Amino acid sequence: MQNYSFTQKIFHDLVLGRKFINKSLFELEKITYLKNKDTTSKKHIFITGLPRSGTTVLLNFIYSSLEFASLKYSNMPFIFSPNFSKLFNKKNIQSKERLHYDGIYYDLNSPEAFDEIFFNQSDKYVKDELLNYINLILISDNRDKYLSKNNLNYKRINFIKSILPNSNFLIPIRDPLHHANSLLKQHIHFSKLQKNDDFIKRYMNYLGHHEFGLNQKPWNNPIEFNDPNDINYWIEQWYLFYQHIFDKYKDDNNCFFIIYEELSKSLYVEKLIKKLRLEKNTILNSNFFKNSNKKIDINLDNNTYKKSIDIYNIFLKHEN
Repeated sequence: MQNYSFTQKIFHDLVLGRKFINKSLFELEKITYLKNKDTTSKKHIFITGLPRSGTTVLLNFIYSSLEFASLKYSNMPFIFSPNFSKLFNKKNIQSKERLHYDGIYYDLNSPEAFDEIFFNQSDKYVKDELLNYINLILISDNRDKYLSKNNLNYKRINFIKSILPNSNFLIPIRDPLHHANSLLKQHIHFSKLQKNDDFIKRYMNYLGHHEFGLNQKPWNNPIEFNDPNDINYWIEQWYLFYQHIFDKYKDDNNCFFIIYEELSKSLYVEKLIKKLRLEKNTILNSNFFKNSNKKIDINLDNNTYKKSIDIYNIFLKHEN
């Protein structure tokens, strides 16, 4: 999005900023491509939770199994019409580092979190069309199972289960200090980018990305810390978010808590592969997961940090 030409920016604004265009293309997609598929019984995977917790790495890891269909960069900006989007002759881009500058690279065939554009419609529309939408994505990739990474889907886990009851939900948990520091750095980074290029802010708004940047929105009402330029704001948000997630989903058999720091251990990844019933020989040797042991020297509110560590330890105990 940072290197889009003026024409590309106008085109994305036109398509993504007008719901009637998306819905009209969707209706044409259904007429042209939709087929009856047994979608409800499949074990689809929805990765959700806080950003910077390993959601993208998990997405790339699972997608590399070649067992799942997912929205990809090549579908932009026609997110409602994944089959029509293939008719546009897009010159594939060389793999390049994404705008976060976090060592994760992508090209047009890389999966990404785009389905919030669909979920951002009215509740009735989403309920009536979710199966059709996922079917169209499955048809476009010739797969039977859907893979989604959407940080906001934690809000609608029960709704998705009511339509796709065999789906699994992966919720990664990362060490609170490293996680909060990463969120703080990305907030500062994207705030600067958006000040210099308003299209980046508009683009993130279209995708429902309010995790950091000038339009950042908290996941929970702040209690003591209101300044997103303060590490303690992110520690408090971490604590409030994961306390709620654990209380709500600790006994849900469709939800798997994924400990980020454990993903670099092959035995832990093997267990994950078994849980998800993936083809072990396809992806086990992929070197997707790396930990950062960098020491973080920053001014913390000890009480808030202790609460977050207590919650983190509860997750560790629950998973062991």
